[in-house]
Amino acid sequence: MSKLTHLDETGAARMVDVGHKTPSQRSATAEGRIAMQPATLQAVRDGSGPKGDVLAAARIAGIMAAKRTGELIPLCHPLALDTVSVDFAFEDSAIRVTARAALTGKTGVEMEALTAASMALLTIYDMAKALEKGMVIEQVRLLSKTGGKSGDWHAE
Repeated sequence: MSKLTHLDETGAARMVDVGHKTPSQRSATAEGRIAMQPATLQAVRDGSGPKGDVLAAARIAGIMAAKRTGELIPLCHPLALDTVSVDFAFEDSAIRVTARAALTGKTGVEMEALTAASMALLTIYDMAKALEKGMVIEQVRLLSKTGGKSGDWHAE
């Protein structure tokens, strides 16, 4: 019925069978940004917000979320990740989050990287919302993936 891998021939949702695949090294990198007012950005940078070190909490939240992606997204496989990193870059009116996940396994880690970036962004919002409720999370996207049968991919 469809070429979508998570639908069977009748159109019913299914978890893709990866049992026959050979494990390979795989990685994925995702990013997103959260735009905010200069005063909020400065408070996050200084660690002077009411909830403390925003980026430390966001980094841990991103890593934890990547590890639990299989529980959060219904048809994702639970994966034994080798590494997850979450990094931050200050921009003029925003913080850019970059998350990377990697493993040696039978399926990719794109969703883990995207989940890590998204949760880190949500945590920044949560930690800074007392300063500003109008922050905007935007541009969450996959930057690259490596490994697997389909090979490498990089965003343009």
